[in-house]
Amino acid sequence: MPEQLKLLKLLNARLSRTITIWVFLSLVFIEILILIPSVYQYQQQLLRQLPAISSSKIAWIIETYPYSSNPELLKQLSHLHHLNPDILGGSVYHKTGELIGQFGEPPVLTFSQAIQGKTLYLRQQNGDRYDVVCHVNPMNNKYVIIIRHDASDIQTETYAYILRIAGLVLIIAFFVTSTTLFILGKNVILPILKLRLDLIEAGKAIVDNKPVPKFYSKLVQRNDELGDVIATFQTMFEKIYQATLERNQAEADLRSEKDKSEKLLLNILPLAIAEKLKKNQGCIAERFEETTILFADLTDFTGLSSRSSPTQIVTFLNEIFSEFDRLADKYELEKIKTIGDAYMVVGGIPIPKPNHAQAIAEMALEMQQIIKKFRYHDSQLLNLRIGINTGPVVAG
Repeated sequence: MPEQLKLLKLLNARLSRTITIWVFLSLVFIEILILIPSVYQYQQQLLRQLPAISSSKIAWIIETYPYSSNPELLKQLSHLHHLNPDILGGSVYHKTGELIGQFGEPPVLTFSQAIQGKTLYLRQQNGDRYDVVCHVNPMNNKYVIIIRHDASDIQTETYAYILRIAGLVLIIAFFVTSTTLFILGKNVILPILKLRLDLIEAGKAIVDNKPVPKFYSKLVQRNDELGDVIATFQTMFEKIYQATLERNQAEADLRSEKDKSEKLLLNILPLAIAEKLKKNQGCIAERFEETTILFADLTDFTGLSSRSSPTQIVTFLNEIFSEFDRLADKYELEKIKTIGDAYMVVGGIPIPKPNHAQAIAEMALEMQQIIKKFRYHDSQLLNLRIGINTGPVVAG
């Protein structure tokens, strides 16, 4: 079954069909060129057999009736049709060219044409005719006899000969074409088809970033031009695949760094401002008519920080500001910055918010409740100063 599938695949290949058609047509064309003169020679051979038989019959008559008169000779010759149905008639001439008489269906070939060695082949509706002079030794010095033969069987036999040769030509062409297709298919076409599948798999591996496929071409060791093509394909694929891997890795690294940069940028700037910066807008400042800003800081922060290490202060403030950030997200407010123990948040920018003042006020109340949960060194209460202002601002 696998061999049948390979043969079917081979016959379906466009290259196989092209080679098969051209080899077959070339053989048929060459055989036709050879057949044309061969058919002519075969037809002439058949025509030469007709006068040979007729001459033997006429020679028998001459030898049997050597001293017959001209009328008696014509009478005996008229019986030739009964001896040989292919003899339809004839003309008897004296060697001087004088017509002695005719019998049966008279030939068209003339005396002058006959003595020049010419023959005449006629195709008629009632059958083909062949006029030829018959040479009989006993009468060469006295008579010239032109015989008309029925050549209808010659044409039939010629057609049969053409059919036999054509059948033989087709058998030879089929055998040679099949052999050529088998040899080329096994050594050229099938490897090309498999190499095409390797190219398809190579494209998928490169485009979809898949592992290196198991190529058929890696199993082939050839020392011809197709082997050079396979080796070139393998080298090209390895270079392209490696370059693609490096490019994909570079793109992944670039995306990772870009994500980090965007996260860092969003930690510093509002989303709308960051988007404007990425679009390379020259001036990103805008005027906002309705905004509310909240400033908050811890009382006596300087005294608190003097009794702790920087790491302790930063960790402690981070815990507090993380709670404030949660409130900012809850009320859809924009954190502006933190400096030391100061915390700044705004409502109404960069996205307008109708209830910006209410949201800021509610956040301030919750900030007061949250700060009560914290104790410095687990004992000292913290106080939070909050300032709120509403009005137009220029921000960017």
